[in-house]
Amino acid sequence: MSFDPTRLRAVLFDLDGTLADTAPDLIAAVNRILIDEGRSPLPDAALRPLVSKGGRALLERAFPDLDEAAREPLLPRFLAAYAEALAVHTRPFPGIEALLVDIEARGWVWGIVTNKPEGLARGVVEGLGWSIRSRALVGGDTLPVRKPAPEPLWLAADSLGVEPSVCLYVGDDARDIEAAKAAGMPSVAALWGYREAHENPGEWSADVECADAEALRVLIAEGAPR
Repeated sequence: MSFDPTRLRAVLFDLDGTLADTAPDLIAAVNRILIDEGRSPLPDAALRPLVSKGGRALLERAFPDLDEAAREPLLPRFLAAYAEALAVHTRPFPGIEALLVDIEARGWVWGIVTNKPEGLARGVVEGLGWSIRSRALVGGDTLPVRKPAPEPLWLAADSLGVEPSVCLYVGDDARDIEAAKAAGMPSVAALWGYREAHENPGEWSADVECADAEALRVLIAEGAPR
């Protein structure tokens, strides 16, 4: 481990695939567009690994015969369909609630940095009852740049009132780890998230890999006694 967990004072999380299993509602939105276009819906297994890659990646999988220019008009429709039902089946991943309770019990603060548009992210956070508990929320359109750029993480750390070096960033995608490194934050690769079979988190060079949220809770507990 290349960082000292005893120095940590805050945790920032990616949203989709890290804090929350948003795949069911996102997949439902993609399938709604497919049906509207007279096509058959796709099974969860075809779309779930791509959820952390965003709407364009989901639409590319759903409409492989269309080029990028032809798919782009589908994106606003997809986002509108998702906005209408963005917290219906979304749930925290197993162990996340216990992890957040433990973080709060230590007197730490936590927040979210996601590439999901901020308005949609706020809807998910509200639906999960985290609006007051999450002390920072930076979306993909909050700033002119988004992950893997470090600026969203810096903004979130500033909102939490901590230096980047004492703020852990947790994410399930390579760009999460890249952003954390650029921001000067220690990083955790969330292995419970969304990724395709060819993606190898061991190549991301995260400071730590955690198989589940409970493993992360134990890591924090061992490194930061009450």
